[in-house]
Amino acid sequence: MSNTKPLTDMLLKDKVAIITGAGQGLGRAYAQSLLDNGARVVISDAGTNRSGEGAAEDVIADAARTLCADKGQLLSHSGRLDSEEACRELIELAITRLGKLDILIHNAGWVDYQLIEDQDKEFLERAISISLRAPIWLSKYAWPYLKRSSSPRIVLNTSDRAMFQHYAQPGLVAYAAGKMAQIGVMNALSLEGEQHGILVNAVSPVARTRMWGTTQPPADLKPEWVAPGVLYLSSPLCQDTGYILRASNGQFTATRFCENPGVVYPTDLKRVECESVTDVARLWQQIKEV
Repeated sequence: MSNTKPLTDMLLKDKVAIITGAGQGLGRAYAQSLLDNGARVVISDAGTNRSGEGAAEDVIADAARTLCADKGQLLSHSGRLDSEEACRELIELAITRLGKLDILIHNAGWVDYQLIEDQDKEFLERAISISLRAPIWLSKYAWPYLKRSSSPRIVLNTSDRAMFQHYAQPGLVAYAAGKMAQIGVMNALSLEGEQHGILVNAVSPVARTRMWGTTQPPADLKPEWVAPGVLYLSSPLCQDTGYILRASNGQFTATRFCENPGVVYPTDLKRVECESVTDVARLWQQIKEV
């Protein structure tokens, strides 16, 4: 038996969760947090390198050995999620072995750099597959089971590097495209899930992991400091949908793209009227104002 469980009733008792990219770093921290709170968890990881290439089964096997879990509480899956069939198989694995599904956390991803003039098809395809196709296919096959859950939750993954031009970096075009895509997926699914009580949010985490080239436990920006926010988004405590939870160094802030007050979309943006390019140029500073 694990000795890390709270003595009080556990937040996710009897819940079943899938966590992708759970072999290392943030995903492993999320898995331990959910396990500690009573969830039965399927951890999945392909064991790819920082460029999303290759596969190493020992990555998820090591996670399964080191995570603290009770007997029957943890199930591991090693495999890529770059096809519809692979995503369906992961969902069906959870249903076949654990009987239901309440929580889907799509953490899988990778960070590598390729300047736009050097961008190649294979590099872009790997980024799009894991950051756009995988969350859509996983959600598609999870959806019928989530509709049966008493507190269904989906948590997607985005990045400050994509959302804010201030934090963008050269060479991250493919990465940023995939991370911004997940915000669009979140917005659409949060609306589609409302009638079924399926809440869909995203986390934008900052942590020192292998993506940073970190090989030793960090002194700051620890992955486990992000985990309480993901635990909240995964739990019945969360009653909001369509939010991005930014998490860094033990601090959290929730945000979303909000419309200006009084807008009648799409006919009246309640903003600056222009009839010509000259008007746009003359009023540009006013147009930029929030």
